[in-house]
Amino acid sequence: MRTTIMMLGLTWLLTAGAAAADDAEIHTFHCLHGCPMGTPATNDLVVREIYTLSSNDRTKFADWVAYRVTASTVGASESRRWRADPWLADDETLEPNDYDDAPRALSIDRGHQAPLAALSGTPYAEDTNLLSNITPQRAALNQASWQHLEAQERNLATRATDPEVLYVLTGPLYERVLQPLPMPRGAERHRVPSGYWKVIATEDGRMSAFIFPQETLRSANYCDMRVSLEEVELRTNLTIFPRLAERTFASLDLALGCPPL
Repeated sequence: MRTTIMMLGLTWLLTAGAAAADDAEIHTFHCLHGCPMGTPATNDLVVREIYTLSSNDRTKFADWVAYRVTASTVGASESRRWRADPWLADDETLEPNDYDDAPRALSIDRGHQAPLAALSGTPYAEDTNLLSNITPQRAALNQASWQHLEAQERNLATRATDPEVLYVLTGPLYERVLQPLPMPRGAERHRVPSGYWKVIATEDGRMSAFIFPQETLRSANYCDMRVSLEEVELRTNLTIFPRLAERTFASLDLALGCPPL
């Protein structure tokens, strides 16, 4: 596991053990109760000011992305200037032109994992447009229920009374083989996700978890995508909160605009 870290005010500790990724204990302020464990040993850990992610060399996408949403991080969405991640080797990530024919051929968007609007209040918003933070996401999902849940994150963080600090973990699922992007000849092999998961938590012990199939309809309600934390862990093979001894959470559903299950 290679680790690339931007310091600039970021407190971190990395204690390396043997070759497996799980032998490293990672602390960043993006991860509540520790960053997810269970990724391949060949993954690259990238720690930036506004997010931390674990980039998978085989799929070419992040297995998980962690970010924190506060009143000060939220801002108006800025322009999108797509760039390959300069901290990853050419064969570890996609290039901007790899997505050129995807919208027309597959109705695919460049889907942010750490969202631009939630982090546009920082000087580092352009880092959300690096392709290590992007995955091929169907337009009907990216532009509707996924975006609506992101809006709820911003609403909670910026509300006038009792704004929340939200810790968000998100990433892809690979439960079925989907058609790859229609990329230029000689481009990197990759794997298009079959779905996405998201876990939103607060320091006071509330949490909600979601799984979205890639084929989610534009009319779908994000509240209908709620699942248990255990289901997320079973389907991702990740331990989501590895430093949490007592895994008892209250629900964050009502605060996110969802009725009780």
